[in-house]
Amino acid sequence: MTDAEMDAPGPPPMQGLQVIETALATLPLSPGVYRMLDAKGDALYVGKARALKRRVAAYTQLSRLPERLRRMVHETRQFEVITTGSEAEALLLEANLIKRLRPRYNIVLRDDKSYPWLVLTEDHPYPQITKHRGERRKGASYWGPFASTWAVNQTLTALQRVFLLRSCRDTVFDSRDRPCLLYQIRRCSGPCVERIGKEDYADLVRQAKQFLSGETPSIQKNLAREMEEAAERLEFERAAALRDRIRGLTHVQGRDRINMEGIGDADVVALHQLAGQTCVQVFFFRGGRNNGNRPFFLSHTKDQDTPEQVLGAFLAQLYDDLPPPPLVLTSHEPPDCGLLAEALTIKAGRRVQIHRPQRGDKRAAVQHAATNAREALERRMAEGTAQEALLQGVARLFDLPAAPERIEVYDNSHIQGANAYGVMVAAGPSGFLKNAYRKFSIRGDIKPGDDFAMMREVFERRFGRALKEDPERESGSWPDLVLIDGGVGQLNAAREVLSEIGVHDVPLVAVAKGPDRDAGREWFHQNGRAPFQLPPRDPVLYYLQRLRDEAHRFAITTHRAGRSKALTRSELDDIPGVGTALKRRLLNHFGSARGVRNASFEDLENAPGVGPAVARRVYGHFHPDAGPHDTLRGAAALTSPAAPKSVRDIVPTAAGTAGGEAPET
Repeated sequence: MTDAEMDAPGPPPMQGLQVIETALATLPLSPGVYRMLDAKGDALYVGKARALKRRVAAYTQLSRLPERLRRMVHETRQFEVITTGSEAEALLLEANLIKRLRPRYNIVLRDDKSYPWLVLTEDHPYPQITKHRGERRKGASYWGPFASTWAVNQTLTALQRVFLLRSCRDTVFDSRDRPCLLYQIRRCSGPCVERIGKEDYADLVRQAKQFLSGETPSIQKNLAREMEEAAERLEFERAAALRDRIRGLTHVQGRDRINMEGIGDADVVALHQLAGQTCVQVFFFRGGRNNGNRPFFLSHTKDQDTPEQVLGAFLAQLYDDLPPPPLVLTSHEPPDCGLLAEALTIKAGRRVQIHRPQRGDKRAAVQHAATNAREALERRMAEGTAQEALLQGVARLFDLPAAPERIEVYDNSHIQGANAYGVMVAAGPSGFLKNAYRKFSIRGDIKPGDDFAMMREVFERRFGRALKEDPERESGSWPDLVLIDGGVGQLNAAREVLSEIGVHDVPLVAVAKGPDRDAGREWFHQNGRAPFQLPPRDPVLYYLQRLRDEAHRFAITTHRAGRSKALTRSELDDIPGVGTALKRRLLNHFGSARGVRNASFEDLENAPGVGPAVARRVYGHFHPDAGPHDTLRGAAALTSPAAPKSVRDIVPTAAGTAGGEAPET
């Protein structure tokens, strides 16, 4: 191939309709899921079909499509297909991909929170009852889900009050030599100090399981019988204790706001739409008890789909990572109700029914959930109106052409230059945009404590990347206003960076703390204006303080996480091919990372679970210029005056991972 041929421009990229028509030629008539991607590879739409070829062919008839779908087809640059064994499997896969990819043209359930559960540990002679999030483990039974931490805490308190089960960790349980406060206030039976036998405690555990399964009447009847028998035997203390448990059980039963007699496990799902916005309220009932409710606000366009279609898409995504109950009561009937029920049945491994009740207690429960959905949506819209007023005030204050859709706030955090991080938080008409938060680990050769240089690095990385990825500013990721926690120095550093890379139209404002760092006396610095303050009770000032405080909170949290990671890091982490389990064995055997470093090859080779190959790797890491049989005895090394490099070098623990709320950029 000649140089001219290599430099010649290739064929122009296919347009959306052409991409779909090309893919259509090879599509099968089997069930499956299809994805439409834009030029960047981001998902535009995920759909499922009983017959892929027939379903996708509809997108080639542009005149019959609404404007929203015509725009989607126009933006399509790639088309991907996954075939499945049945349409129900396609529905489950579609819901999973929508939640994971969050396509722009789908109805998306934006809910990243995990649900709390109650866990009863059954691999201990005296099982513990506590709340749990995350992955399940063997040797425990799980009860839930609960809509919120408050709901699970209420049930946990009830279980302690009625069934006197322990909630302490096993380490605390094993170290007790006298009863704790919970025993004194009659919230625990005191198994840690043998105030109750194993058989009696097992009976309490059995009753608690009956309660969680909805068998409350039988429990209450048995407790009443035991109380009468104790009174007849003149065991008045035991009778009084049983009386208190009965009262607690009655109190728990009286708290439920909706009567769901005859129904064990069910979810009540109701939808309300207003002014193009949608709220879905979900009540979780397990064992006939109300485990709390949670509102969900769906992301979709104002003209997108009917309430029935929206609810169907919501249910598929809700149960993507949540086990469906046997009965789902809904305010609207999804268009593919039978298919959705079949898909949930496959996921649950038992029959799942989706039902829209017309009368009776079930209908009353759905109406109650619908009322909650309407009220939650009205509150959100009222808050949005107030938020819009604040954003209009921000626009007037800083001479912006319109109310900002995206405000970015920047802050730094470090201790004398160590573990330095810069962070960015974002906010808009809907509040804080948590998925847009970013943290920047300061990497440059910067003098410790130089806040201006740190701010320069953060802005170079943030806006340099924005220019590279979105130079036309079409994605909505560019800010309409930038707030900087600092004074004139930080403002000038940011202005210089933006000027150097050719960005001149992003408004910058520095928010400096007032005298004695008092809130309400902040100074605002903006290019071309003298520094100014706002009246202490100005609502816009409160709003700007909230933005600044959120950035400060996120900066402190990020810095602490980075500092904790550094403290728990060991020099053993740098040895290639040595994992967590092996590092733990080495530290347990030699006592510290210093002991491993100064151990001889023979000592390493004879350590439990190490062997010759690993011993050579570890020894060679610490002694790159020495032969494998050069001897440095561990016993002599342990007397060396050298200090350990970190906490990790002293305490043999598994490698830690510092948590973070946002990806590092």
